[in-house]
Amino acid sequence: MFEIGFLLFPGLTQLDLTGPAQVLSRMSDARVHFIARTLEPVPSDCGLSLVPTCTFETAPHLDLLCVPGGMGVDSVMDDPASLDFVRRTGQGAEFVTSVCTGSLILGAAGLLVGYRAACHWAWRDLLPLFGASPCEERVVIDRNRITGGGVTAGIDFAFRVIEQLRGLAEAERLRLGLEYDPQPIGMGGTPSTVSAGVLHAVRLRYDALGMSARREAIARHARSLGLADG
Repeated sequence: MFEIGFLLFPGLTQLDLTGPAQVLSRMSDARVHFIARTLEPVPSDCGLSLVPTCTFETAPHLDLLCVPGGMGVDSVMDDPASLDFVRRTGQGAEFVTSVCTGSLILGAAGLLVGYRAACHWAWRDLLPLFGASPCEERVVIDRNRITGGGVTAGIDFAFRVIEQLRGLAEAERLRLGLEYDPQPIGMGGTPSTVSAGVLHAVRLRYDALGMSARREAIARHARSLGLADG
């Protein structure tokens, strides 16, 4: 059985997790675990709480670790127990993966030094602080590190994982079963494919959410690990 584990933490973006979890749960000979510090429900950033299936202590050996993102990423970086779980599990897993800003957690755990990685576009430039090379691709595969871009990229990420593990035919069968045929509205959802007005509005919204303070906090954390200068 191929054991897949998703890290749960307060303030995670649930689609970072539930999108790929839905896809990966249908992969042949695989079992999905949802792992947190305790078995108490974990609130996501949209008000939906997720129920862990095991704790850091009771989780099985994982073949694949997946770390989602969200505004709660900062707290994970400041929590030695959570970061230690990610570090230990990542060192022993066959595949180390993330979605959105979950790659910053992998970086803070020292698991992306020398690797190419994806991240949400608004935070991608922080990856070098953790010794990683940021990439604009929606899904980045570098040896046994597989990282997805922001939020919705998690679904594409999961199909790429299945393609790597079980081949294109199974990935296509599961894609059809889930009727995954994206038909987005308007202009593209990346900084390079939207209008200047839309990009400006989104940046203003992020600034209002404390983006600058968050970026400074992440930079301080990287420096405390000796992975960034200054």
